[in-house]
Amino acid sequence: MSQTEVWTIGRLLTWTTDYLKQQGSDSPRLDAEVLLAKAKKCPRIALYTAFDQPADDVTRTTFRELVKKRAEGMPVAYLVGQREFFSLSFRVSPDVLIPRPETETLVVRLIDLVKHGVVQSDDLQIADIGTGSGIIAVTAAKHLSNAHVTAVDLSPSAIKIAAQNATDHGVLERIEFVESDLLASVPAERTFDIIASNPPYVSEPEFAKLARSVRDFEPRMALVGGSSGTEVIERLIEQAECRLRQNGWLLVEVSPMIEAAVLEILSRHSKFETHPTLKDSAGLPRIIQAKRI
Repeated sequence: MSQTEVWTIGRLLTWTTDYLKQQGSDSPRLDAEVLLAKAKKCPRIALYTAFDQPADDVTRTTFRELVKKRAEGMPVAYLVGQREFFSLSFRVSPDVLIPRPETETLVVRLIDLVKHGVVQSDDLQIADIGTGSGIIAVTAAKHLSNAHVTAVDLSPSAIKIAAQNATDHGVLERIEFVESDLLASVPAERTFDIIASNPPYVSEPEFAKLARSVRDFEPRMALVGGSSGTEVIERLIEQAECRLRQNGWLLVEVSPMIEAAVLEILSRHSKFETHPTLKDSAGLPRIIQAKRI
């Protein structure tokens, strides 16, 4: 950037958009706007009325560092420390996966099961296995006022972030956080009406082919499900069979590439009745559904 010209908000955005595009960003303009709003400490929409305003030195210095890290591949969500999910803002860090739209399909189904009376319980118990930033647990508690949610994760750092998100959205008192490998450390007598999970489901070969921004920055433990991608899910299905109440539901997000394998695993469990896999917004099979009979 030339030191002899005035760097207005508009010029910063134009230059950075071109730069990030050259660095391989899929959404260079959006990235530039989100990062500049972070540096300027203002809502992104406020940038549109400030195009002709000079950017002060502090803003430019902060923005430069953020853009440098973005060019190195760090996801924007980690740089700004938050991501929107289900119209709620969630704190995120490299200790947790970045919330993705695909998981909203699971949350919609979970809420609908209760609100449409498919799942009926005087003591509605929901488990979120592999809670990460807490998006499933928090949105479930937020939209189902009668639900008690058990949010489980193997990572204490993830649980800390999820608890902060539960506090932010006023549902901490209805979510119990448990550090556990799946349901292993959840009291054996605890049973659930719904067990929901976005577990690690990337295979080892697939992991090597992921985009750098995912492979190098998001937590590997939350991504890789084993050599075939189904290993964690298979253990979850075995445990869920014993922990779901009669007529309870299991909802599991999967990769479209392992849907058939997961359905085959479910077919070996006589207490589960499988239902059609839900498709995500791209039309890909994404949410496995099974009812405990």
